[in-house]
This record gives sequence, structure tokens and C-alpha cells, in this order.
Amino acid sequence: MILDVLPELQHLRLVLASASPRRKDILRSLEVPFEAATSHFEETLDASRFPNASEYSQQTALGKAVAVAGREYSREGPDVVVGADTVVESPSGQVLEKPKDVEEAKRMLRSLSGRSHRVHTGVAIVAPNLVDPGTGTMPYVKTFAETTVCHMAVLSEKLIQAYVDTGDPMDKAGAYGIQSKAGPFVANIQGCYYNVVGFPLHRFTVELRKLVDETELGTQLKGRMQAS
Repeated sequence: MILDVLPELQHLRLVLASASPRRKDILRSLEVPFEAATSHFEETLDASRFPNASEYSQQTALGKAVAVAGREYSREGPDVVVGADTVVESPSGQVLEKPKDVEEAKRMLRSLSGRSHRVHTGVAIVAPNLVDPGTGTMPYVKTFAETTVCHMAVLSEKLIQAYVDTGDPMDKAGAYGIQSKAGPFVANIQGCYYNVVGFPLHRFTVELRKLVDETELGTQLKGRMQAS
């Protein structure tokens, strides 16, 4: 989606509002330079106040991105700040984030065992110095969410205990990571694999391409490329 404008994107000042090593690895695969900055946005939004898990993940992602975009920078600030938040929606519709303790991790895994669930990753793209066509003012803000349906194999108590003992579930939404030791637990998926890992790669490149093609950012990047 962006391969033909990759030379221009080498001049993009992009900041990922996340400390997640998984998101950094996925974004790094695009070969677009970026910096990562930990967002200090307090993730205390009440999921029950949103119409669905998808909307909830988008608002959390937006909070992360806005918090980083609003910082003072010693040199030129970013062109684009990207925030992301991944949640698992259980078969019963409950939002599952990172487990607070081992027992909660076990409960989450039991609720997913042998059933299908949804993984939502909300993404927010904030361009502090671009005019948003929708509002006519700065900043440019775009939020979206990608959803992947995952079917989990039946997990025995022994298997759940063995997995929890590895410590792997504790920093992952829904208490499992498809890219790590729990990969064999997932029988099949419908949708984007990278979305389950934590960052919807294809959809992000589609939205980034729109930003380059439909706003002043494209012209700015071409000017920087010619001046370099």
C-alpha cells in the first residue's frame, strides 16, 4: 500500500505512542523510520460506557496518541503520532484486557477455550500540524478499529496451568499471545493476523497512504526529499 511512496516516507517524522515490543516489531517491518514514546495516558476508561469493544479500543488509542502529541519537543515535533490499543472480546461480549493476576488469566483462558472470540485493535492517527478536513481545524485525527475472529481449541486445566506458569499471559489482552507460546492454542482466524498481535498492518498502511495522498503531508514530504 505504501511501497511506491517509501522514498518520501523516509522523511516522515513518525512517533509510535507505545512501548509494546510487538507493535514496534510490526511497524519496523514497513521500513518507515519512527520513534517510540511511552504514553502516560491513564487507561481508566469504563468499557461499559461504550457501545461496543471496538469503540472502546479506539478511544483508548486516541488517548494514548493525544497524550504523546501534546508533549513539548526539543526539536521539530512529529508529523504523525500513532496510538493503538488491543482488547479481546469474549464469547459472551465481555472486554478482556491484560489480566491483573494469575487467577484472572486462568478465568480468561477458560472463557475462550473451545469457542470463538473477537480481537479488536483500535488505532488513532494524530497529525498535530495538519488540518482535519472534517473539522477545518488542526490537528488531523483519524481513528479506526480492525476486528479479527479467532477460534480457540479446547484447553485442559493442565494446559492452562502450564501456560500460565510461563508468565506469558500476564502482559497480553485476553491472557494469551498468538505470536508466542499460545500460538498452537488458536485453531484458526478470520481476518488480520497482525491485528491479533497488536497492530493491524494492512489497514494502517491504507490509512497512512490516504494521509499522504489527500493532505498537505504528501507535498511536505516531497519538499523534504528534494531538499535532502
